[in-house]
Amino acid sequence: MMVVLPSLALALLCLLQAGAEVPVQPGFNAKKFAGTWHVAAVISNCSMFLKMKDGMKLSIATISFTPEGDLALKLVWPLLDRCQRFELLFQQSGQAGHYMGMSAQEKRDLHVMETDYSHYAIVHELQQNGQVPSTTLQLLTREQDVSPQILENFKELIPTVGLTKDILTVLPKSGECQEDTGHH
Repeated sequence: MMVVLPSLALALLCLLQAGAEVPVQPGFNAKKFAGTWHVAAVISNCSMFLKMKDGMKLSIATISFTPEGDLALKLVWPLLDRCQRFELLFQQSGQAGHYMGMSAQEKRDLHVMETDYSHYAIVHELQQNGQVPSTTLQLLTREQDVSPQILENFKELIPTVGLTKDILTVLPKSGECQEDTGHH
């Protein structure tokens, strides 16, 4: 199981399509974007995501920004027997709303494509780890409930990032891991 967990984090965060210009929220405001979000829907061509998507539940993402402007992401995912935590740091790219994460094994590109800051955000990530690049699109919401209109807007973006709606997963609500939003 320990091998699967880092892979799960990678699968959940796979983003960006190679060579594609991904738009970002005009006038992106990091201060308004920071805070707690629920990962309400995910679509990805990551092989690990595709294997695990049917068992996934709504999770919590806590986003903060370092004094340097880098994006710190804490995720809490309900698994079968516990709450799994992941922490990632993405560096500023020089363009507001675009962040990069790099390690010895992988490169990630994260774009905040669209947000109204108070209800929803659509985040696009491209991950390259020596294999075929994978693309992920995530719908983040401030509340657990997703409005049909926001979900419809999310679905309309799916073809623009090279994915097909048949692999979309709207994550079921979960009372699990709600009391711990990653402040450890």
